Amino acid sequence: MMKWIPVVLALFLAACSSDGKKTYYQLPTVNSSAPVALVSTGGGLTPTVEQPKLWISQVSVADFLGTSGLVYQTNDVQYVMAANNLWASPLDQQLQQTLQTYLGRSLPGWVISGQQASDGKQEQLAVNVTGFHGRYDGRALISGTWTLTRDGQVTQHNFNIELKQQKDGYDALVRTLASGWQQEANSIAAQIR
Repeated sequence: MMKWIPVVLALFLAACSSDGKKTYYQLPTVNSSAPVALVSTGGGLTPTVEQPKLWISQVSVADFLGTSGLVYQTNDVQYVMAANNLWASPLDQQLQQTLQTYLGRSLPGWVISGQQASDGKQEQLAVNVTGFHGRYDGRALISGTWTLTRDGQVTQHNFNIELKQQKDGYDALVRTLASGWQQEANSIAAQIR
């Protein structure tokens, strides 16, 4: 009987230390639809024929960011994936959706899409995110590379953004990461123009 007491005590302490309450996070965005340029043809409004097009072919994340939990770097070599502070949908999807929104806002008159155009006449953007997490010193890190294919020419750009969180906690971390992602989207838009 005595040998079961430590096991029962350990289970009890584990249950008490974790209330099991899960919190889900979604990256905030402004307007979810990109503007479409319209011209009058006398019989109503139709989309402009020769709008420049950008296909966001992929936004991928490093394996350690592909978990459902938010990631926090505890020192120079250790990372923790949160068990109760989770992404509401996969991070790569959230990054692609918000990138499409931000580029649509920054590139008025462009058609920004997650699908390839049927005529194949568009620029192509691929993004690989290698850092999108909080760090022990109160900073949020956003890093990676993006590749733009335009008229058969490929250019690659690295990005590495560090932003100081204004407050502690996961809410502030997600808002800071979203701000950094918007900053990088604006940088991408400036290069595309």
